Amino acid sequence: MQPVFDVNASVQGTDLGSVSSQVNQIIEKYKGQIAKASSIVVRGQVQSMNQAFFQLGLGICFAVLLVYFLMAVNFQSWLDPLIILMALPGALAGILWALFVTGTTISVPALMGCIMAIGVATSNSILMITFANEQRHPEFGGHEARAAALAAGRTRLRPVMMTALAMLLGMLPMSLGLGEGASRTLRWAGR
Repeated sequence: MQPVFDVNASVQGTDLGSVSSQVNQIIEKYKGQIAKASSIVVRGQVQSMNQAFFQLGLGICFAVLLVYFLMAVNFQSWLDPLIILMALPGALAGILWALFVTGTTISVPALMGCIMAIGVATSNSILMITFANEQRHPEFGGHEARAAALAAGRTRLRPVMMTALAMLLGMLPMSLGLGEGASRTLRWAGR
């Protein structure tokens, strides 16, 4: 039997991630001051949160790889799927910007919205690349790559905007935490 000291903490008025990072800073500060046979272990909801974030991040990485390989088979090319996936850094930048502007913390609902946004960005990118590839064929005018890309941008802008707006409006109730049983995860900046 080893003596154990339990220090219990609760989160009130803030998110678990920021409290966890503050607790970890305190632990790092005192880790060198305790005896070598002693240890400090953080348990509870923090473990569940870290595990959920890790699994979601791993799932996103595997999903991107799977989508790439499926598109490589579908397009019978290694380059076209790579071009399609180049839309993802822009989508991730938009996601991070939106989280920063609204003051929303990174949470499981935010990561689910991230997955949705990545899916829409990929499907819109597929629309653009497919249309541009069609424009390069002789039966559709045989345009150069630049002219085909500009034509795809002009012609497919409206469908891309429609699908992005549909996803945005569909996810708005969840992101605002509206409805029965919804938790309020959105914190407006300045409040």
